[in-house]
Amino acid sequence: MSDTGTRLFVGGISWGVRDDALKAAFEQAGTVESAVVIIDRMSGRSKGFGFVEMATPEEAQVAIDMWNEKELDGRKIIVNIARPREERSF
Repeated sequence: MSDTGTRLFVGGISWGVRDDALKAAFEQAGTVESAVVIIDRMSGRSKGFGFVEMATPEEAQVAIDMWNEKELDGRKIIVNIARPREERSF
C-alpha cells in the first residue's frame, strides 16, 4: 500500500461493475494504481463495494469530489478515504 490518503473506499457499486470499469471511471480523476471490486467467495457476485488506490492524495481528493454521491452504472456511490484494515481474531 502506498501513502496514506490515496486508498479510497467505494460503496454502493452496481452488481455489474467489475474492476476494469471501476478503474476507467476513476481514471477521469487521475492516475489509478489499482481498482478492485470485492467479490463474495461463495456466490462469485460483487459485494457492492470496492477499493481504488490513486497515485497521490491530491488525486484521491479529486476522485472523492468527482464521484462521491454521484451515479455510476445507475447507482449512487459513496467514495471516501479508506480506513486501515482492522485485525480480526478468530
